[in-house]
Amino acid sequence: MGWIFGKNKTSMVTAEEALPGRTATMPVPERHAVLDAPLAGPYPEGTEIAEFGLGCFWGAERKFWQTPGVVSTSVGYQGGHTPNPTYEEVCTGLTGHTEVVRVVFDPSRVSYEELLKVFWEAHDPTQGMRQGNDVGTQYRSAIYTHGPAQEKSALASRDAYQHVLTNAGYDPITTEITPAPQYYFAEDYHQQYLYKVPNGYCGIGGTNVKLGDPSEWAACQTGLVPTEE
Repeated sequence: MGWIFGKNKTSMVTAEEALPGRTATMPVPERHAVLDAPLAGPYPEGTEIAEFGLGCFWGAERKFWQTPGVVSTSVGYQGGHTPNPTYEEVCTGLTGHTEVVRVVFDPSRVSYEELLKVFWEAHDPTQGMRQGNDVGTQYRSAIYTHGPAQEKSALASRDAYQHVLTNAGYDPITTEITPAPQYYFAEDYHQQYLYKVPNGYCGIGGTNVKLGDPSEWAACQTGLVPTEE
């Protein structure tokens, strides 16, 4: 493609080193190919937004559009420096973005905490700048929160999952948890990719370690972890 890749795809690029990007936004389809809902909004009244990075976004998006209570999903780029990047640019490691899924959900049908459970159990959050055989900063684990309530739940779920992962012999969680930065839509062919290409590549895979009920998460933050039977 003629792109110059970063010297180390697992090291975050600085703002000064990042590709310049562009002002033009990425055109995307109006409707979700599976859920027949608005892809870029406006979204139905009462819905909320969550954004997660858990490796290659093709398989990650399918996990969420299959979750009852999710109204719409899309894939994009977040957490970096380059405005309106292309997929090829993100893959160089010179934008700083990670591949993410935007999840539009109805909180009366599925809670944010239930979405966090899907997130944690669908990938291995201890791998740093990779997910399985996919290596690079664009595959890092991330939760980009919308508001204090999401941030509180995200941190509580992380601590709870760390407890069970540690007991299962896993390393520390490397997931980035920050207030949501600018979200840039990925190209139209990436949207609902595994619906359009049913036998397409899906590198997503979890640890087979389950996250406990949200009622237990606060105890893990205080150290008052329930005694296991």
